[in-house]
Formats: sequence, C-alpha cells, structure tokens
Amino acid sequence: TQDRAGLNGRVFRMLKFRTMVADAPDQRAALAAKNEMSGPVFKITDDARITPLGGFLRKWSIDELPQLFNVLQGTMSLVGPRPLPTYEQKDIRGDQRRRLSMRPGITGLWQVSGRNDVDFDQWMELDLKYIDTWSLLQDLRILFRTVGAVLLRKGAK
Repeated sequence: TQDRAGLNGRVFRMLKFRTMVADAPDQRAALAAKNEMSGPVFKITDDARITPLGGFLRKWSIDELPQLFNVLQGTMSLVGPRPLPTYEQKDIRGDQRRRLSMRPGITGLWQVSGRNDVDFDQWMELDLKYIDTWSLLQDLRILFRTVGAVLLRKGAK
C-alpha cells in the first residue's frame, strides 16, 4: 500500500503491486538529479529501481489492477485525477489544488493523453479540464481510450 491524497486531500491507502525494489523510496534523494518531470513529481525513464517483474506489470498496466479494490472501498473511482503520493501532493500549490475536489481515479485524461510523455504542468491542466468539464459521457470516452492506451502502451515507461 502507499499513502495517497484523495478527495478533499484525505489520505487513503492505495493498493499496488510492488514494482520496485523494497528500498526504492530511500534511493529517491540520490536520484533526484535524474528526475525527468517538472514540478513535485518524480519520474525516470529506465529507472533501475524497477524489478524485471515490475517492468512487465507496468508495461501492461497490470500494476493498476489492485486499485479496483480502492474503487469498491469508495476511496477511488474508475476515472478521475490520478492520486499523488502524499509527499508529492503536499507541494501542489494554487489552483492545482482543485484536483483534490474530485475522487481520484485509476485512469483519467493524463493517462489517455500520453502519461509520462506529458509534463507536470500539462498534467495538472488536464486534471483541471477534466474537473471543469466532467460528464458521464466523458468518463465513458476516457475508459474506452484507456483500453487503447494500455494495449498500445502509449506513454508507458
């Protein structure tokens, strides 16, 4: 599990398959110079902390499946802004904090718009656009596009 910021900033335990070595969080500070994302989030292409099995799980987005239990618990929805780890969310400022006004989702505009190919500011813009234009039809479109993004591994690293 990992602590994530959910609806209205409430902390919840997001279920995950372990895809990294056990001490990955401890190694993060030493790898800070390799961070490829702007803002408070941390992403590295070909991150050496990812295990071989973890790479496979991430490549096919299988690592997201345990979050279906979070959906059943009511802490997440299928579609919505991606919940950030609490240590990243605490550095979100200004209008970007509006992303906490909706229940976080397993998938969203960010995932179907390129995931890791989208920089942090674009990611936050996509989350706010989703919130401002929410509709059931839009959620259905995102779910449909998610299937394509997973199968084509669009933006997956």
